[in-house]
Amino acid sequence: IMKDGVPKHAAKRAVLRDDLYALLATAATEDEAKRVARQLQRVWAETGSDTAAVLLSRAAQAFKAKNNALALELLDAVVELKPDHAEAWNRRAYVHFQMNNYTAAVGDLRRALALDENHFKALDGLATIFQQMGDEAKALSVYEKLQGVHPFWPGLDDAIRTLRDKVEGRG
Repeated sequence: IMKDGVPKHAAKRAVLRDDLYALLATAATEDEAKRVARQLQRVWAETGSDTAAVLLSRAAQAFKAKNNALALELLDAVVELKPDHAEAWNRRAYVHFQMNNYTAAVGDLRRALALDENHFKALDGLATIFQQMGDEAKALSVYEKLQGVHPFWPGLDDAIRTLRDKVEGRG
């Protein structure tokens, strides 16, 4: 679907993103879902700003080098520069999560999802945190939303089955 790469213009990116989400939700196979998900991740990564792109790249390098403080500082700059960029909020949430700052991570994930309600990595992150915090009902609800977005998300069916047993009982 992305013959010409990721559009620089935000409105065109939004249309492409929505088309890709429609394809992902209706993917017939796991391979097809993975292909579409990779394309979506390319769309997410496009900031429309050279500065923000450099900051995101440096934040990723800092994170890989286990320098979470620097990664957080760089991501703070990205969300300040591009507050409408869902992926920046999602990445910052992941750094907060790695630093065991779940409250900040949940806040950033909620912001990412307010900007892109189908961001499957943000949904997975939110469900994971709710689960770790012991809120199985909220985790289940988020996983069920994720199932509608990315039906082939790894481990999703098992997570939902396990949480349903805990939340709804075994009948």
